[in-house]
Amino acid sequence: MNLTGVEVVALDAAAVSAAIPELSQILIDCVAGGAGVNFMHPLAPEVAAAYWRSKALPAIEHGDNLLFVARHGGAILGTVQLVVGMVQNQPHRGDITKLLVAPAARRHGIGRALMEAAQTRAAGLGKTLLLLDTETGGLAEQLYLSLGWQEVGVVPGFALTPQGQLCATTFLYKQL
Repeated sequence: MNLTGVEVVALDAAAVSAAIPELSQILIDCVAGGAGVNFMHPLAPEVAAAYWRSKALPAIEHGDNLLFVARHGGAILGTVQLVVGMVQNQPHRGDITKLLVAPAARRHGIGRALMEAAQTRAAGLGKTLLLLDTETGGLAEQLYLSLGWQEVGVVPGFALTPQGQLCATTFLYKQL
């Protein structure tokens, strides 16, 4: 797969709303591929769409989250969210959530490009600390470590894999 010319952009609420079918399909495909992003396999299309419509979209509309997508030829191949709406005593930090790359587009630098865009925007907003969590031992953990993220620790049995097995979760941070 030739992915030359991948573009990473932040979507506004109207663009997110229009992209819900594509975003839902990426979420479904990632969960089917084993991504532990809070959903179980099989993920019904209406459940995926409800997540984007009722959870992600309102946070984007309120300015609490920013959603970045990686596009190639007009198609969305991946997405990540930067949570910037934090509590009063933590205005300096943000969270990274839902790094999703379509399975057919993995291992082409899309996850890295999405993370770099989110980190750059976070720094531009004055954030000095980012946090995230990921399945211990997964490919995403390797990506985060290669980007300079530091492990805080591992919590055994923190979540279920999409197939229902308990798995450990690694918590990481990055100072910007």
